[in-house]
Amino acid sequence: MATGIGSIPSMDVMGACLNILKQLPEIPFWPQLVKRSILEDMHIQFSEGLPMLRIDKERRILTVTHDEPESALVEFYEHLMADDIDYFAISREFAPGLYEILDIINQDSEKYGPFVKGHTVGPITFSAGITGIDKKPLLSNPDLLEALTKGLAIKALWQVRELNKSGKRPIIFLDEPYLSSFGSAFSSIERHEVIKLLKEVIHFLRERSDALVGIHCCGNTEWSMIIESNPDIVSFDAFKYMDHFLLYPEDIVRFIKAGGCIAWGIVPVFDYTGKESIEELYSLLEKGLKRLHEFGLDPETITARSILTPQCGMGTMEPSSSDRVLELLSMLSEKIRP
Repeated sequence: MATGIGSIPSMDVMGACLNILKQLPEIPFWPQLVKRSILEDMHIQFSEGLPMLRIDKERRILTVTHDEPESALVEFYEHLMADDIDYFAISREFAPGLYEILDIINQDSEKYGPFVKGHTVGPITFSAGITGIDKKPLLSNPDLLEALTKGLAIKALWQVRELNKSGKRPIIFLDEPYLSSFGSAFSSIERHEVIKLLKEVIHFLRERSDALVGIHCCGNTEWSMIIESNPDIVSFDAFKYMDHFLLYPEDIVRFIKAGGCIAWGIVPVFDYTGKESIEELYSLLEKGLKRLHEFGLDPETITARSILTPQCGMGTMEPSSSDRVLELLSMLSEKIRP
């Protein structure tokens, strides 16, 4: 089956959703229309209900407020401890694609497959992308990092419950592009901290829902660390980083044998030229699938444990190009099936 990552360049909410449902009916995803509003930026979109954050519309970023931080944290934890899930809702203004696609699915649910995919910014990328009062990323602020991680987890649970209303099983990706800088001079977070934060969100959702949880990183990273975080799905840029990902054969085999799934980001977004063919993409994908077979996995298991996606979100593309990416993805999904 095939699905998308999140962002698309369209300004038309309904049109975008109808196209997604047409091309990817088995695992439709709700679109982030990042060119439509700054409220759909991957940080800002998931900020409602989280403590001490303010949207700076002029600079198009989130900032930390100076006003009464203790009372803000107390209020946040009161809602959190009371399981006040609706307090952490994502409003229609911030995510119209979520509401629109569910409205369309619910009109004729049987037309679509067994899953529906959502997404949220991951706790590491979220905290790394916000600068605190001390001019340092919130990754270095233990109290706020803990609060934001818990807040993103309960917001993801709210999203799962909304997706469940469609009668489909939810899939939620934690989008963690920041982890492509892990191990470099630009990243100060330790390996064990990454695993701890990701596990906290994953376990929170597993304990309270039947959602499948994936981790998406559109660059290269330490994939054994991602796998050790114990997601259901690992999503990677297979178009550009296939060989890098396959440097972890033992981890990958163990992950798949335990029931894990690989989401192959096989259709280019950043590297899109407009000249891509199904044959070219099929050949590249087949190379990866054969390597897994060489690792000792049987072809049936490999196929059953694979999802196809674009390389990453498509929000920076031209609308016609993103439409073509979805079309290529749909065609490739049909071609690869037994």
